Amino acid sequence: MPLPPPRHRLAGALTLAGLLTQIAGLCLDGLPSWSVSLPLWAASLLMWPDIPRRNQWQAGVLAVLGLAFLVLAVVGFDATPDITTLLDGNAFVVAMLVGVSFIALIGRPSEGPPNSEPVTGRRGLAGTWLGVQLLGAILNLSAVFMVGDRLERRGRLLDVQLLGLNRGLSSAAMWSPFFAAMGVAVSLAPSLEYTTVLAAGLPLAFAGGLYSVFELSRRFDVSEVPGFSLSPRSLLMPASVAGLVMVFHYVITPSLTIVSIITFLMPTLALAANLARGAAATRERLVRHLHYRLPGMRGEITLFLCAGLLTKGLSILVAAATNGDWTLFADFGVGPAMLSYVAIVASAIAGLHPIIGISVLASMLDLDGPHQTLFGFVALASWGVGTAVGPLSGINLSLQGRYGISGYRMMKHNLHYALVMSTLVLVAIACLAQAVSA
Repeated sequence: MPLPPPRHRLAGALTLAGLLTQIAGLCLDGLPSWSVSLPLWAASLLMWPDIPRRNQWQAGVLAVLGLAFLVLAVVGFDATPDITTLLDGNAFVVAMLVGVSFIALIGRPSEGPPNSEPVTGRRGLAGTWLGVQLLGAILNLSAVFMVGDRLERRGRLLDVQLLGLNRGLSSAAMWSPFFAAMGVAVSLAPSLEYTTVLAAGLPLAFAGGLYSVFELSRRFDVSEVPGFSLSPRSLLMPASVAGLVMVFHYVITPSLTIVSIITFLMPTLALAANLARGAAATRERLVRHLHYRLPGMRGEITLFLCAGLLTKGLSILVAAATNGDWTLFADFGVGPAMLSYVAIVASAIAGLHPIIGISVLASMLDLDGPHQTLFGFVALASWGVGTAVGPLSGINLSLQGRYGISGYRMMKHNLHYALVMSTLVLVAIACLAQAVSA
């Protein structure tokens, strides 16, 4: 395989440097935060010409607004922000994303032989949704391609199959600790109680799966549509990884957040799994990951970093203009939480990534511990529904690029799904708000 351009290799090395520095910071006190953020920003700048134009516009607008807010805060309100932390927003979320990417080196889940009799009908549709949900909870977007490519061997993917892939992955954002959504939520609400969010998000996700199976089987003739057959062996690796993360979180390193544990554990597991193949094979796979996979993450890395800059700039401006005495909602209860959720999903339908709405909302709130859990759930739920229906979300753009379906076509198919899921989410918000206020 030919080497990529030097610029790509340098960007991959800088991205890896950001990850390694973040991991080192978990063990060593005193490492400056810019030692993580600067390499990541440098990698994004190097890869900027290769980012799709649509993503450039989104990320560029976020960065320009963030800088404009900072300038206005300094010039108009005499703010004195700490320059060394201005680029830190979402840096450790990006480090987690980079760490999770190494899970692809462990191996791919498999199902039965490609020539075996396919599972069709509602059972096949349920298998597709469940396969992407469970595998994607660990492997993220790569699980969609694993399942989608497997289905494509039997012919061009149909809308109903693509909707199963879309909804299976996006709804996992409501509960999976391995998703960027959880990383963003934890970074903006550090006191978030994960078990509380899990208790609300997991049933919601599976309710979305049940609804999808029955709704899609009524709208489409699925009697001959192949689905994904999930085997117990396929779940062994994801289940083992999830269990190991929980052991670290509750037993070995209870002082670390789940995001921090994932950041160092995923590369460690990947390295250990590959060493069994020998040093030469391990080096070859790691180098390939460094040269191709890490630079290939340029779009999502840049978006998250620029969204973090927007959050930082707007937070500084709001604090400087109001002397820290103003928040969007005096009490983040049922009404504000519901309104926030609806606004973020609406902005996703309009074409904005949910992280933008979540970041703007967080910059205008001052939350105590219990309300941070409610805010975290709002962020995860709006991400889970917003990315399913948003025409320019990462999952829909990926499906468009890989399988040729328009993001706006996916949006139209998912509008009713978004309405039903939003009704369930609003009920969950009401219940959760009552629980955290008790």
